[in-house]
Amino acid sequence: MDLRDIKGIGDKLASRIINHFGSQEEFLQAAGKYDVYRLASMEGVSQRRAVEIINAVLGNPTEEFLKTERAVQIYEEIIQSILKYANTEYAKNRVLLLSPGKNKAKIQENLNMVMAAKEKVAQLPRDDLKALFRNVNPSSTSKPRYDTSKAILVESNEDYTRLMDRQLNQHAQILNIQEVGSLDEFELVVYIYREGILELDETSNLVMVNCDSEDLEIIPEIVLSYYHKNQALLENILKIRQILQYPSVLGDVLRIMDSIENSPIDEKVFDTAVNQAKDHADRKLEEAIKKVDLSGEEVLDLLNKGMSPKIQEIFDEILKEAVKKIKEYTGISFDPFIQKYPLEIDEQELERVKKREVGKKEVKAFEERVKVASQLQLLKGDVEMEIQEVLEFDYQFTLGCFAFYHDLRPPQMGDGFRFKEGLHLNLAREDPSRVQRINYSLESPDNVVLLTGANSGGKTTLLETLAQISIMSHMGLPVCAREAQVKLIDELYFFSKKRSLDAGAFESFLSTFMPIVVREEDKLILLDELEAITELEAAVKIISSFIDFIQDSKSFAIIVTHMAREILKTTNVRVDGIEAQGLDDEYNLIVDRTPRMNYFARSTPELILRMVHQRSDGKLKDIYGKMLERF
Repeated sequence: MDLRDIKGIGDKLASRIINHFGSQEEFLQAAGKYDVYRLASMEGVSQRRAVEIINAVLGNPTEEFLKTERAVQIYEEIIQSILKYANTEYAKNRVLLLSPGKNKAKIQENLNMVMAAKEKVAQLPRDDLKALFRNVNPSSTSKPRYDTSKAILVESNEDYTRLMDRQLNQHAQILNIQEVGSLDEFELVVYIYREGILELDETSNLVMVNCDSEDLEIIPEIVLSYYHKNQALLENILKIRQILQYPSVLGDVLRIMDSIENSPIDEKVFDTAVNQAKDHADRKLEEAIKKVDLSGEEVLDLLNKGMSPKIQEIFDEILKEAVKKIKEYTGISFDPFIQKYPLEIDEQELERVKKREVGKKEVKAFEERVKVASQLQLLKGDVEMEIQEVLEFDYQFTLGCFAFYHDLRPPQMGDGFRFKEGLHLNLAREDPSRVQRINYSLESPDNVVLLTGANSGGKTTLLETLAQISIMSHMGLPVCAREAQVKLIDELYFFSKKRSLDAGAFESFLSTFMPIVVREEDKLILLDELEAITELEAAVKIISSFIDFIQDSKSFAIIVTHMAREILKTTNVRVDGIEAQGLDDEYNLIVDRTPRMNYFARSTPELILRMVHQRSDGKLKDIYGKMLERF
């Protein structure tokens, strides 16, 4: 696919998208992974536009189905209702790309998935899962930091160039053996040998790696950094998989990670051990030498030859004990003392020992990291698959929670529209005692009906409920009704109430509205009080003409109107009614919101006026009272 083939994407926007993603192929891959947010993060690209573009890449026909702004708004309200249950960015992206279609097989497949998810959600600890999902997102790649304490040593310019081409210089300094001086400044040197020409006798911080080794055998952090960066993610994924009773390799992965020895040698341990041993030895020397009884000949030998045998014996015994104490404290046996009183510390020897031991530990730790990196590299594919499975489950979990909490039921596909105990989504989680579920049908031969009745009686809500049921059915979602039959259509139109239009706006409306009748596609058309758009007489003629055309098609329409009597003078159409029956004790309208078929409902301005009168006070109440006297 070429970006410029997508409707609304010209050369300029296509270039910006390619620059933003790096390439057209990278963008298409991101679209295939439902990455709406990455596209929407571009300046000048709204979330809605990003959804439209990615839907176009995926072949989702939302624009072809939702033909008016109000229809789009109802669809977006459904999406927002679902998004409240999404936890991860992945699930949110997938929800944003849910699109109404007409493919029965795909609709049924998605419906089966959602109903299975609803059933599973009912059995799961939903709050625990939501808490875990808050810290779950696709895994992050992590580039290891440049390590100044490590060097990579090679034997030739060819090997140097080869490692540079592999970009290993981004992780540590690469040195040529022909040019290098002392290696003591590095804690670890990885010697990439081909012939092994370097003498290793006194080099404790050097580890040999064959020149044909993989990158991870030279820089194990290339693999390990991914696991360290994502450790918290992997821990959460494992907990989720355990709750779901999914098999997992992550327990083994985390145990392998825990086996890595991360604690470096604390060189202060050597300083502390040596100083404590020196202090103890100095005290012992002082006490022992005071007790020494030297003969005249021994004193002369001491003056002429140095240390007498008796004093040497004392030094030997006390230094032996000091070395033993150092080993007990450090685990290393070495003698860092110059034989004097008080003892002096041979700082060069102490530093040599420190470097040797740090080097040995670094070599051992490096070998362990290579071993662990090799094990984890083999598990990388399984780990990524398990993360993706959990992200995919959050999408299912999102839809399952939406269906569970709204008590949604699967619709049946049929030749018309009929539902029992239907409810607007906005009311689905309200106290059941405070809402009324409604029944309604729109079927041939009465494929067009007029809906009459009380203001605030629920006519608009009925239209929106039917629109929701139709859109959700085409999305492969269960609907907010105990039972529902839905006809699969090609287009959905919803014209909402508008204020009177000026001549130009009225012409624009007609050019949008009337061509509907000549389109051959199956349609559901919902019109809410269109008489407000122009003069009443003209509105009656327009609506009557529209009804005549639609009645002879395979499309369906509901027209909410207060002009039913006038319309019936020019055309024959079924009239349904929602009628107010009075006011309750708190002066709220008492309405049976289920329309009565073939019933002309009276409008109820008097009841509404009484309600407003009772809720007013002062002069305003008097004015409403005088109005009521005229009824």
